[in-house]
Amino acid sequence: MTYNQATVTFEQGPIRPPSEAQSLLLRFTRNCPWNQCTFCPIYKKQPFSRRSLGEITRDIDAVRFIIDDLEALAARLGSIGAVTPEVLNVVLTSPGYSACYRHVAIWHLQGRGTVFLQDANSLVMRTRDLVAALRYLQEKVPGIQRITSYARSSTMARKSVDELKEIREAGLNRIHIGLESGSDRVLDFVRKGSSARQHIEAGQKIMAAGMTLSEYIMPGLGGTAWSSEHAIETARVLNAIDPNFIRLRSVRVPPRRPLHQDVRAGRLELLSDDQVVAEIRLLIESLDGIHSTLTSDHIMNLLEDVTGRLPEDKDAMLAVIDRYLALPAEEKLLFRLGRRGGALSSLDDLNNPQLRQRLELAMCDLASQSRGDIEKLINELGDQYI
Repeated sequence: MTYNQATVTFEQGPIRPPSEAQSLLLRFTRNCPWNQCTFCPIYKKQPFSRRSLGEITRDIDAVRFIIDDLEALAARLGSIGAVTPEVLNVVLTSPGYSACYRHVAIWHLQGRGTVFLQDANSLVMRTRDLVAALRYLQEKVPGIQRITSYARSSTMARKSVDELKEIREAGLNRIHIGLESGSDRVLDFVRKGSSARQHIEAGQKIMAAGMTLSEYIMPGLGGTAWSSEHAIETARVLNAIDPNFIRLRSVRVPPRRPLHQDVRAGRLELLSDDQVVAEIRLLIESLDGIHSTLTSDHIMNLLEDVTGRLPEDKDAMLAVIDRYLALPAEEKLLFRLGRRGGALSSLDDLNNPQLRQRLELAMCDLASQSRGDIEKLINELGDQYI
């Protein structure tokens, strides 16, 4: 195949985890084979399809062409084999380069060697095809240190540990699973398509295969009716898996999510921010005998400071939560406004006099504009990040 800088392209999907922001994005499957979760709007009305091995290898060839061309450009600019900021500047400021070309140039300069396979469940591929694609990627793009993919527990539970070891040895060494909840009632309500038993079986297989596992948890997903059950059962599942990472993604339900219909119909009563924080406290308190790193690495989480390694940092994480819950109501409101508006990342930021003054002025303005409905405004600010 013949390429040039303006037309060279390869297929990419719509999303990736925040932790993969600096990864090369390659699409191995299109959309989601399940696509029924009511909390997720991403792939709705988009049909799932498996990309052929030929399609995938052609995309990898396109990446290889870009890398070779970048290194040739670097040589012309006096830097042998290295993509420098000068090279990147040429690519970003010249109109003759495709978006995919720019993506590879940025990735190459960062030198992280990480790749993320899109879309929602690449492990649904036949093992032999996935292994062949991974080996081809490693052959054509040397220096890759980590390859990551989303996967579904229902899919992973059907794979054998030997299959997963073969996939890991071919290069795919990190898996992101949307566990969401360990409560079967909550999982059924949001049409997750996976059970607590499948979550445990899949997680244990991934860990046994020597892969790095991130489990995503959705505080607040059970609403007021199942909040305690959601926290306790999720902790039970996590205790059985002992994943490398537990990543919190507090639920948000803007109108474009199917789950919003359940809220409107009264089938789900959402928690307040304070109730979600209390639920997270119960979750962490119930985690026992595991060695996971828990992170709040998303703006949807109110308390970004709730992060650490278990068990040694458990008390410190609970202390952050207790510190917030002990704040006077006015201080909580000010912090929530600052956090949802993107001005604050930590409780300590409230001690910054300049930030605090700006927030207090903003609070007065917003109270005037919204006729006192600050809660509605804060919720709208939170929804903007989805």
